[in-house]
Amino acid sequence: MSHLLLVEDDAVLAEVLSRALRDLGHSVTVTGDGEQALTSLYDHGIAADLVLLDVMLPGIDGFEVCRRIRARDTTPVILLTARGDPIDVVAGLEGGADDYVVKPVQPRVLDARVKTVLRRALPATPAELSSPVLTIGDLGVDRAACVVTNRGTEVHLTPTELRLLFEFTDHLGQVLSRRTLLQRVWDYGYSGDSRLVDAAVARLRAKIEPDPANPALLRTVRGLGYRMVKP
Repeated sequence: MSHLLLVEDDAVLAEVLSRALRDLGHSVTVTGDGEQALTSLYDHGIAADLVLLDVMLPGIDGFEVCRRIRARDTTPVILLTARGDPIDVVAGLEGGADDYVVKPVQPRVLDARVKTVLRRALPATPAELSSPVLTIGDLGVDRAACVVTNRGTEVHLTPTELRLLFEFTDHLGQVLSRRTLLQRVWDYGYSGDSRLVDAAVARLRAKIEPDPANPALLRTVRGLGYRMVKP
């Protein structure tokens, strides 16, 4: 059973969603604002497997809460937003969210998205554990330990970023389209949002590239997708 932290200031919606998610097999803790959510996670020690985070919150908004979570750990975050504006979506994804859902959302749809994100946070498979440490320029990728280093210093990646990097290192030199990455990393088909890929690539570049604005490892292939190369 997964434990979800639902951060939603609309008490009626929070009750509806939490009850539905419990009926679908999750345990749910509800908080009404961002400060309370952070206190629950880091002062009260709630061991949440995933955070469902409303964007429009009193006090600090969901974007800032997500950034603070991401600065502390790799707990998966799904943004719940009534705003489907591309700027808002990209802002949330670039802040470290693993996915976003536009409200209103059916509980079973939300449950499916939660399960998909949680699957990406699972430990490496036996096949992955047997893979040797890979060196790409200053980057070291140890799949057995799920550890990535850059010039000898450990780089802290979220589960999604780690799976994205593994996908690129498994296919060095090959162009991977956004649709392919959505299928392999996010487990999404044709309904997936390519902005997830672009935002995750931008976050990954910021952590592994000497100059993220001029990437040497993870390159854009205009009109096609991305590929990772050895410098």
